[in-house]
Amino acid sequence: MSEARPDRGDSGYGWIMVAVAFGMQALAFGGIGSVGVFLKPLAADFGWSRGEVSAGYTAVALSAAAFGIFWGWLADRRGGRHIALFGVIMMGLSYFALTFTENLLYYYLMHFAFGALGNSAVGTPLFATVGFWFTRNQGLAIGLMAAGGAFGQALFPFLARTLIDIWDWQTAYAAIGITFLALGVPLALLVRDPPSRVRTKGMPPPVTHGEPPPPVPPRVSLPFLSAAAYFCCICMSVPIVHVVALTSDRGIDPTLASTVLSVLMIAGISGRILGGKLADMVGAVPGWMIASAGQTTLVLLFPFTENIWATYVLAAVFGVFYSADMSSILVAGRMLMPARIAAQALGVVVFFGWLGMGTGAWLGGALYDLTGSYVWSYAAAALGGVVNLIILSAFWLRLRGKRVELPRLDDDPGGLASPGMMQP
Repeated sequence: MSEARPDRGDSGYGWIMVAVAFGMQALAFGGIGSVGVFLKPLAADFGWSRGEVSAGYTAVALSAAAFGIFWGWLADRRGGRHIALFGVIMMGLSYFALTFTENLLYYYLMHFAFGALGNSAVGTPLFATVGFWFTRNQGLAIGLMAAGGAFGQALFPFLARTLIDIWDWQTAYAAIGITFLALGVPLALLVRDPPSRVRTKGMPPPVTHGEPPPPVPPRVSLPFLSAAAYFCCICMSVPIVHVVALTSDRGIDPTLASTVLSVLMIAGISGRILGGKLADMVGAVPGWMIASAGQTTLVLLFPFTENIWATYVLAAVFGVFYSADMSSILVAGRMLMPARIAAQALGVVVFFGWLGMGTGAWLGGALYDLTGSYVWSYAAAALGGVVNLIILSAFWLRLRGKRVELPRLDDDPGGLASPGMMQP
């Protein structure tokens, strides 16, 4: 029996950890989701292009990508509690510091700090830590945690736009930074490592004796998952960053335009839960393919949907599929990797996901600056989705060729079966 066996989280503190992680993801993704709301105010005040301002999102994404691997490595050895506390403090301080923005270098540096020291510290480590509380319903638990990010991306952009309307963008940055500290610190203090991690804290990553090998080794599956995550996130990031600007370009009041993003993210709450549950039902990769097909099809419609009510409907449906994609990336990264390298492997997958988010955010703004239209921006997003589907299809065929029938995770009371052996 493995010393590092996942502890049951179906009762007790496991579900409390899911609730804590929900709140912390709301803060982490609420901050990055607000970048698009500040796009036009900053461009107006400083004369920056939309590509330059939206590159702030790219700075967050790239720094979160790079440092997520480090935080995942550290969490495998030290647990997640102190990392989470450090992360929420840095999120609050870096967002508050954006109040004093006067040039692009400073603007990028603060977004870099938010991603590298804040967002990534409460991302991969928490998903891996909470995952070890569960032997059943891992997909559902991860989906519920990820739903917090959608909730934050619905709430904070609207809050930021309201504060900008009442005061200015400087006050909005300061108020959100203080909010991160006031809410995040108490939540971080509730983070608790599962007993298996407490027992092995400070030791090398545990080896799960008797754990069957995954259907394909990590050196094969990790490149597939990473490449798919990259192109999938290019597709989803263009609407997330640019839908507010796209909507307001049609003469819609900026505050009303920001509610389109809120609708997209509110719908994403259910989408992330659905994506996690779908992985439990049909397998991580097939669930990801279903969600990605919907996202790729819908993203093409945004430049041609001009009625505000039709835009709300489109945003809501897209929100469900895009958020199911988010959960699918996390579930696949967790379930198709050996438990002994869970956080590190997930950190690598998330690295490429963030890299795709940053690429898509910048590309959407740069193509708008080049053409004066968002049509090509959203076409590039759809192309990313198509490439993602091709990669996932190839990986799924590889998994089917190597498929080994083992009990489902729900039926494995010892926690010894590798999640990677479940349905691909």
